[in-house]
Amino acid sequence: MLAKILIAWCLVATTVTFHAAALGIMWNPVLRLTGQLEMRFLPVTWLVVRITWWLILIHWVEIALWALFFWWQKCLPDAESSFYFSGVTYATIGYGDLVLPKEWRLFGPVEGLTGILMCGLSTAFLFATLSRMYAGRTKTNQN
Repeated sequence: MLAKILIAWCLVATTVTFHAAALGIMWNPVLRLTGQLEMRFLPVTWLVVRITWWLILIHWVEIALWALFFWWQKCLPDAESSFYFSGVTYATIGYGDLVLPKEWRLFGPVEGLTGILMCGLSTAFLFATLSRMYAGRTKTNQN
């Protein structure tokens, strides 16, 4: 049991580390873009779309990390089932049509909680970006 908890914590740590690194890679270009962006509908929307694509890609990689682990450990019958289960668990949809074997069932809630936190971190990143754009706009209007 302790070994499985340690494995789960390693998966969580890997997920968080990857997420933080990916957001860090994205931060400087986003800061540069928000500083020079025209505050019109199309440029702002295009930036938000590109950030959203990047965030979804980050989450897909994290889902794949968990799915590959489940597949490697033969927790689910095949790779497709592992990716499906991981996706609905990470996104906290939890259809319940696939479940982990009893000895691995603790990993479902851990992945779900990790997914909630990583989605929250992505939301905070997007909010920070939009706040920075809006703050730049209000400073320009006040001068």
